[in-house]
Amino acid sequence: MAWIYLVIAGLFEIAWAIGLKYTEGFTRLWPSAGTVAAMIVSFLFLAESLKSIPVGTGYAVWTGIGAAGTAVMGMILFDESHDLVRILCILAIVAAIAGLKLSSPT
Repeated sequence: MAWIYLVIAGLFEIAWAIGLKYTEGFTRLWPSAGTVAAMIVSFLFLAESLKSIPVGTGYAVWTGIGAAGTAVMGMILFDESHDLVRILCILAIVAAIAGLKLSSPT
């Protein structure tokens, strides 16, 4: 169950990272409220997952999901670069996340 919580935490990290773009420096109320809510949910799920996943593994996976997911969403939502090197780097992050999961004792 801890890994499911960690994935949920990572998905909410993507949500708040993307939400930051819409807050316009926290000057827009509802995007700001949604972003802060996503931050809180992300941290709560991360904290729950770290009860049984080692902190180094959990934090690395959480940030990896957030980094890769935010990069992909940036390409989709904000027409950011789709070049081959960028995509290969995102795939490397995903491979690292999978490696951490496969090598984790829990």
